[in-house]
Amino acid sequence: MRTRPVALLALAALGITVSAVPAAAASPAPSPVDAVLSRMTLPEKIGQLFTTYVYGNDANTPSAADAAANRRMYGVDTPAEVVAKYHLGGVIYFAWTNSLQTPRQIATLSNGLQAAAGDVPLTISTDQEHGVVTRMPPPATQFPGGMALGAGRSPLDAYRTGKVTGTELRAVGINQAWAPVADVNVNPANPVIGVRSFGSDPGLAAALTASQVLGLQVGANASASAKHFPGHGDTATDSHTGLPVITHTREQWERIDAPPFKAAIAAGVDAIMSAHIVVPALDPALDPATLSKPIITGLLRGELGYRGVIVSDSLEMAGVRQKYGDDRVPVLALKAGVDMLLMPPDMPVAYGALLGAVASGELTEARIDESVRRILTLKQRRGLLRWTPLDPAAAERSVGTPANLRVAQSVADRGVTAIRNDAGLLPLPAGKSVLVTGWNTGATSNIAVLAGALGATPLVTGLPDDAKIAEAVAAARAHDVTVVLTSRAWDTTVADPGGRQKALVKALLATGKPVVWAAVRDPYDLTAAPEAGTYLATYGYSAVSMESLAKVLLGTVAPRGKLPVEIPGLYPYGHGLTWSVR
Repeated sequence: MRTRPVALLALAALGITVSAVPAAAASPAPSPVDAVLSRMTLPEKIGQLFTTYVYGNDANTPSAADAAANRRMYGVDTPAEVVAKYHLGGVIYFAWTNSLQTPRQIATLSNGLQAAAGDVPLTISTDQEHGVVTRMPPPATQFPGGMALGAGRSPLDAYRTGKVTGTELRAVGINQAWAPVADVNVNPANPVIGVRSFGSDPGLAAALTASQVLGLQVGANASASAKHFPGHGDTATDSHTGLPVITHTREQWERIDAPPFKAAIAAGVDAIMSAHIVVPALDPALDPATLSKPIITGLLRGELGYRGVIVSDSLEMAGVRQKYGDDRVPVLALKAGVDMLLMPPDMPVAYGALLGAVASGELTEARIDESVRRILTLKQRRGLLRWTPLDPAAAERSVGTPANLRVAQSVADRGVTAIRNDAGLLPLPAGKSVLVTGWNTGATSNIAVLAGALGATPLVTGLPDDAKIAEAVAAARAHDVTVVLTSRAWDTTVADPGGRQKALVKALLATGKPVVWAAVRDPYDLTAAPEAGTYLATYGYSAVSMESLAKVLLGTVAPRGKLPVEIPGLYPYGHGLTWSVR
């Protein structure tokens, strides 16, 4: 296998050798871990296995609505009470739980939750992948996502993304990132991974996975979590809503899916997240990987030699709940070899199920101790067993600094990919009137950001009806150039039912006026209207990606990105144009 040499070369390019990286969950366990474990009761040990969410922007004084939500799920009102009642090992933050608002608020919440945890501090986590999965809002530094990094081809950029991200997370008390995504996206119709992946080449994905792990862990002392083992990159089913079946042979798994996980292990990754997918070649019993002993214990622990924490993907997802009930899933996950159980749909049921399994002898306390020891070892490695309160004011000063924002912008600049410029429209000549129209997200208002950077007229169409398309066509006729943005225009079943974005692009092309088309998510949108003569991909719609797109369109930055995937039937992996900077 070439994976380990590729990973080591990527690390060497950063001036870091694997021997300098702490080995995951080294054995024998350090004495502080054993000391903590020896003081824990069985209910406390079982609580350590769970990481879940709590409602409220403050640990002790949530809003009435948040208190009611906690009461419905956990039987108590405050986030602090949830942590104490279930002896939680970890908490995960989301915007919809009101956990992520401002740096000062997040740091204050983290302090309150850690105080409630008592003698065994929490892992506090969030899905800060960047790009289309970004949890911590501005002023936190917003980077482009995995596929943009893949287009930029730079292990150093992956490292710097991890380092800045981890540093800002640690500043607000978040010590574990559910990143990087190690899946190799070889299926253009993948509805759940897509641009979250670094791309379709296993070697590239391995190098960038290892580099981002090092950025998070060595650069920032934040835990990284490579996901989703054994590889979620070749599916047309979303495991949030169904149970995907991966038809790769064992040889294909070795060649395509395994390299990024092997690279993450070589880099000392703290945790690996399992996928709720069925891989018949790896487990003929057709159990989801999260519940599969052949995959978790036999393959990941045994063949790959992984000794760190194995965490389940969210147990609320449909992919893990179709075959077994919510009372069986936590028990079967532990029996398969999983250590950390993420977001059970019914915490009282899940917690009680593990207590009952130990009482009945289905699980032994020794088996519980194995997983708790791995989790405590991770906490010790990241300094959590010596946790001290944060200064919320310092958190405000540490997040979204000018230096960090410059790093993010430079990373984004290297990812924009010019795919077609047949009419030589780009870079745009000076003095032209420009319309920016198409798909928009309310969170970042990408149309407004791009139009502002170009000095252009904005017109949001979203998924346009016929009247909106007519409005855009009329506006295009009144401008010299139209820039149209699309997001997943290729998917006319789920993302864009009826192909409304495709209709918009074709109507704009039919005006005969110059049209520049930029896909702001999946690069595959060109397949919806392959006759278009000017086409770019940004792989994301965050403000930094729109600023970088504007620079490329204006000619102040040369496009440097190379396709990290193929566009089926049109362009191969590695294609990318460039032109001179003005």
